[in-house]
Amino acid sequence: MRKLSGLLLASERRAITGLAGLYATRMLGLFMVLPVLALYADALDGATPLLVGLALGVYGLTQAILQIPFGLLSDRLGRKPVIAGGLLLFLLGSVVAASADSIGGVIAGRCLQGSGAVAAAIMALLADQTREQVRTAAMATIGLSIGVAFAVAMVLGPWLAAASGLAGVFWFTAGLAALGLVVLWKLVPPAPRRLRHRDVGIDRRQLAATLARADLWRLDLSIFVLHLLLMAIFIAVPFRLVEAGIAVERHGLTYLGIMTLAFVAMVPLVVVAEKRQRMKGVSLAAIAAIAVSLAGLAGFAGGWALFAWLLLFFTAFNLLEAMLPSMLSKLAPAGAKGTAMGVYSTSQFLGAFLGGVLGGFLAEQWGLPAVFVGSAVLAGLWWLLMLGMPAPPHLSSEVVALDGGHQEDTLDTLMASFADVAGVEDVLVVPEERVAYLKVDRRRLDEDALARLIRSNRHGG
Repeated sequence: MRKLSGLLLASERRAITGLAGLYATRMLGLFMVLPVLALYADALDGATPLLVGLALGVYGLTQAILQIPFGLLSDRLGRKPVIAGGLLLFLLGSVVAASADSIGGVIAGRCLQGSGAVAAAIMALLADQTREQVRTAAMATIGLSIGVAFAVAMVLGPWLAAASGLAGVFWFTAGLAALGLVVLWKLVPPAPRRLRHRDVGIDRRQLAATLARADLWRLDLSIFVLHLLLMAIFIAVPFRLVEAGIAVERHGLTYLGIMTLAFVAMVPLVVVAEKRQRMKGVSLAAIAAIAVSLAGLAGFAGGWALFAWLLLFFTAFNLLEAMLPSMLSKLAPAGAKGTAMGVYSTSQFLGAFLGGVLGGFLAEQWGLPAVFVGSAVLAGLWWLLMLGMPAPPHLSSEVVALDGGHQEDTLDTLMASFADVAGVEDVLVVPEERVAYLKVDRRRLDEDALARLIRSNRHGG
């Protein structure tokens, strides 16, 4: 058994940079339409609030349906060909939406954009390209890139739409997809031999057990509701800005100020949640803040009040976006994080789809205030559900590479040896992957005993 150096290799740096950029540009293209579609939909034939909401969220439906099949297909055909195929679908969908003069054409384009569901394949390729002990940091880089992409999209989308219309936003998105193809083939290193990684991929044997966990279900439902609320309110938020006297071409500047301040406000709260182990309390406070901000948006008290409510919403939204995956990682059993994340991501995309539909339906039936009222009620129910969730244990994931030569009859002994180390709470040894997955409490972990066990097994003792 061996534990490799935590320093990044040159090939790992290239892979992380290229794949994080690839993921970010793809999400940027999906998000840019969010702050502008409702405003510019009047120019599309057949547009109604419900169909506009469907156009906003329908990408989530195809993402949810196809992301796991695309991941499994990448195991058979190779990561890069599947990712390239997904980017081509994304490019095609962008062109269809850019060329459309009806809401139906935009919906078809958004469906095609979402059908390029390569998130699982990108994460699997990143796992192929990185060693076990740097993989968590690599995945965190991907997560950070998504957050940056969302913030940039909220600013860039309104500016592009003001300059070149809704079609210009989709043409820019098509350009991003083409750029992604160049990045994939020129910057990302050649794919090594494909392996299965339980901290990234779906394991069918673990799926039923993961679905049966009530604590994990609460987190899946949380990301579902969070993205449902995000999509729903963007049927109405752009019009709130117009009502506040903010010109459409200045919406990007408004979002820039809100997102910057929201990020600054979020950081100390993340530190409190992680370092002081207040994750449940902070998450409940964030959900309550979302409910309050939505109720405030329903009442609408003018320009500065609108800015304050949106700032409160996005501070809480960004906080939960950062905390929920961390909570999931702590709760998922050793070696099951990939399966848990697969269910979590599917829930997120389904929430985006239903949020667009729900927001459009409420706006069409009862007007824009109903979007915020309905969303606030849903956020209140979400808070009540999370109230009964136990605080997540303060555990970290550790992956230890195994040397070859371990026989089946020694695995139970090896797992028992790991479990006997103080601070090791859960163990899964996977001989075909030649790794051991550990869940550890770093406050209690006997690092010397773990290091001795590693050395002992490395020397066959």
